[in-house]
Amino acid sequence: MAELSVKHLLGIKYLNEADIDLIFETADHFKEVINRSIKKVPSLRDITIANIFFENSTRTKLSFELAEKRLSADVINFSAGQSSVKKGETLIDTVNNILSMKVDMVVMRHPNPGAGIFLSKHVNASIVNAGDGAHEHPTQALLDSYSIREKLGDVAGKKVVIVGDILHSRVALSNIFALKLQGAEVKVCGPHTLIPKHIETLGVEVENNLLKALNWCDVANMLRIQNERMEISYFPTTREYTQQYGLNKKILDSLDKEIVVMHPGPINRGVEITSDVADSKQSIILNQVENGVAIRMAVIYLLASKIK
Repeated sequence: MAELSVKHLLGIKYLNEADIDLIFETADHFKEVINRSIKKVPSLRDITIANIFFENSTRTKLSFELAEKRLSADVINFSAGQSSVKKGETLIDTVNNILSMKVDMVVMRHPNPGAGIFLSKHVNASIVNAGDGAHEHPTQALLDSYSIREKLGDVAGKKVVIVGDILHSRVALSNIFALKLQGAEVKVCGPHTLIPKHIETLGVEVENNLLKALNWCDVANMLRIQNERMEISYFPTTREYTQQYGLNKKILDSLDKEIVVMHPGPINRGVEITSDVADSKQSIILNQVENGVAIRMAVIYLLASKIK
């Protein structure tokens, strides 16, 4: 049986193209499972997984938990907000205490970039990064690529523009790595202040004009403004941002081709995307949510098969 080249999923940066193909093939199988009347398989009955979230999350946490339960794993949920972390316990102590309960895998979201990498060097369990600060969010990038492949047949050769707050977005960075690895062309679009310096070194182009970017692309991935990561103001007002970088139906209908519209959620309706676009037939936002469960099942299943 084919297996992943890694024993943790810390970031797309550490995967190769064969890893992504294997995850997608496995997700195809699990997508068929979750559309059956009995949605569970007994694959991971002997595996215990701890979901440790040091940052608030609703959709990602639910998606992981559902994926784990569909695979029949035992699941422990740990929210750091109500825990000893507030009393000064270190990350390693917290996780080691959980691992002493004989946990095999840790799914972790943490506000600090590199937290998963740090943890993987200090604890004896498989680590899945569910988002580390503004660094990476690998399962989101995988489900985004998988959704593009499902809609357009392939990722290679497709033109994808990522629009919005690139500077603070772990989704943007993971998507750039994943899309480039699979042979897509990538542009980023947003105000100068929200585009990281030297982003061109990742092999992407910068386009500050939304209309030009949309006329170029096959797929537009619309990101929200990450106000919670901003200590200063990066643009004058939300209204001005929306006028320049918000996607509405009038703009969508003015393009000379049909593009695919994506959004990693949660959506700020009326800011980066209007409701009539989010709910239009060109939007695959709900497909992304469904595919998220299948992708996370695939990742967990493939990593669990490497636990000895």
